[in-house]
Amino acid sequence: MATDPNRIVREAVDLAIRERGEIGIQVAAYLDGKQVVDVWAGLADETTGKKVEPDTLFHVFSVTKAVAAVALHIQAERGLVDYEAPIARYWPEFARNGKETGTVYDILVHRLGVPQMPVGVTPELMCDWDWMIGQLEEMRPLYEPGTKCASLGYTFGWLVGEVVRRTDPKGRPFGAFVQEELCQPLGIDNIWIGIPDEAEPRVAKLTSTPPEPPGAPGMPPGVLYNASMPRHIGPTGEVFTRPDVMRACIPGANGLMNARSQARFWGMLANGGELDGVRLLSEDRVRMFNVPRAPCDYDAVLGVPHRGSVGGFWLACGRGMAAAGGNPRTFGHTGSGGSVGWADPDARLGVAITHNRMFPTPTHMWGTADDVNPFVPIGNAIREAVGA
Repeated sequence: MATDPNRIVREAVDLAIRERGEIGIQVAAYLDGKQVVDVWAGLADETTGKKVEPDTLFHVFSVTKAVAAVALHIQAERGLVDYEAPIARYWPEFARNGKETGTVYDILVHRLGVPQMPVGVTPELMCDWDWMIGQLEEMRPLYEPGTKCASLGYTFGWLVGEVVRRTDPKGRPFGAFVQEELCQPLGIDNIWIGIPDEAEPRVAKLTSTPPEPPGAPGMPPGVLYNASMPRHIGPTGEVFTRPDVMRACIPGANGLMNARSQARFWGMLANGGELDGVRLLSEDRVRMFNVPRAPCDYDAVLGVPHRGSVGGFWLACGRGMAAAGGNPRTFGHTGSGGSVGWADPDARLGVAITHNRMFPTPTHMWGTADDVNPFVPIGNAIREAVGA
């Protein structure tokens, strides 16, 4: 490991701000269960000049799904959830309109057939947990569960969260479960799925992805993309910086985190499910998190083959994971606009990159082209700095 890993990483972060359009960034990394990188730079709000601080909170969008998935795995670890069981075993009202055979595993691998958001959904209704659960209960699957892949862009969070809530002996709201059973044991203080009022002043101002010009080599969405994330509730600043949305529990999309806390989460996974003497998951269970889901078939939402794992994570070869490097055993998750975190179990390296300038994720960014993805040089610098 370099004498000063932060210096090497800071150079890459400064480059991303100076030459690649980034506004504010945090980067943190854990190696062998110890924090080895902690860098922050740029502006949390470019309209006021407010600087990024270590406790600045950033929108991470679908990176939140990784936290939701681990909450479900905690319940499985405790013998409260069987991946192969029908969802209806834990949530009887779900067994309606053709969803009776859908399993917990079908949620994790995005083959449940209910990627679509309910008719009539609004940002306000998306904040209403009971309304969303009732809509999912009545929903008809677009495909027979278990037969075809269609990413559960938003619905993943409520599906996982309700299974966790139903199997929690205390019956806690999902956001409370995450705080009490995942964050608090690990000493994580800045992973939120629904922020408390006092955290709002620390949230960085989000700059949404600008519209791509005609002819740009953008990601061709699948046939169900707009059904999964309708434009009026899409992953934009207009929607996700609303006070009610930031305070709601939307486990598929509205995580607010800083890099220190998120890296601690990934560091636990990279360390085989344990950190600082606290074990949340067995090593055997964590080893399944980078097992590719099979088949790697066409995703009707994303419009590309689905390169996820059986544990509900993205693999390093998957969408937006270029910064994570080339190890096929690395797993993590990306979020709209580029936020990313990952765990490399071979290097025992956990990394989080948070930022406030959403950038587009065209198809050619899914590879390793560092001239396109501003986070690839940062990922390379982290691995250089820590000798991974």
